[in-house]
Amino acid sequence: MYIGRDLPQLTMISLDDWELNELMYYHHSMSQLAAYLNAEGTSLHAKIIQELESRGPVGGDSGGWDHSSKPIYD
Repeated sequence: MYIGRDLPQLTMISLDDWELNELMYYHHSMSQLAAYLNAEGTSLHAKIIQELESRGPVGGDSGGWDHSSKPIYD
């Protein structure tokens, strides 16, 4: 379960100020709903993707006994 700021709160601040887990969570959610997003939602999703890409690789290791092989955002 996601625990964090909701989308109305986040849209009031710059994407630069979003935490990585927030970007990843909303990217995942919007990807699941892509067919149903209107123009505004599609635009926001594209900006989220650009912000994720600008921050560089996420989680680039293969994991280990003490951490996951991919980031956990939920």
